[in-house]
Amino acid sequence: MTVGRIIKTDACVAEGAAWLAAQDARFERALALTGDLPLRLRPDGFDQLLSAIVSQQVSVASAAAIWGRMQEAGLVTPEAVMAASEEDLKAVGLSRQKMRYARALAAEGIDFDALREAPNEVVFKTLTKVSGIGIWTAEIYAMFSLGRADVFAPGDLALQESARMLFDLPERPKERALREMAEAWSPWRSVAARLLWAYYRVDKGREGVR
Repeated sequence: MTVGRIIKTDACVAEGAAWLAAQDARFERALALTGDLPLRLRPDGFDQLLSAIVSQQVSVASAAAIWGRMQEAGLVTPEAVMAASEEDLKAVGLSRQKMRYARALAAEGIDFDALREAPNEVVFKTLTKVSGIGIWTAEIYAMFSLGRADVFAPGDLALQESARMLFDLPERPKERALREMAEAWSPWRSVAARLLWAYYRVDKGREGVR
């Protein structure tokens, strides 16, 4: 098992997009509509996963407000979360379930530096051991915090719907079916995800999620 290609710059994304377009005319057509794809890299570490937990099942605005209060209170490190009382965590807007998830992440003691050099399978196994972190969150972390070029998130509803539209499928593919489809897009599955998300945004004005 190896780490594989790491996306570091816009040039990496452009290289992957050109490869996908050369492999499939439908990707070429989508790319003509979307234009250049975003890099979308973000930092890695404890706070990124804690932010992902905060964002679960709430609106973007609510998540931003809660995360802002957590940052102001300094509740963005494992030590601070473990030392915080239930009242402290409730005061910034965390539900009891998310308090439990946040403490589970803090207590896990993940070596985030080591994850940078770990194969994708190890990253997924390490992160999904934590209560509140599922495979989708782990895949998104690998894609955008670790820059992995060959990771996909087939459980993502927007990716499923975009694949349905772009590939003219009779129905939205389920997670397993889309995972199998995405094997053909290796070694640039993360760029394929960027392209499908971009295509979804372009096309959803004409045809929304059913």
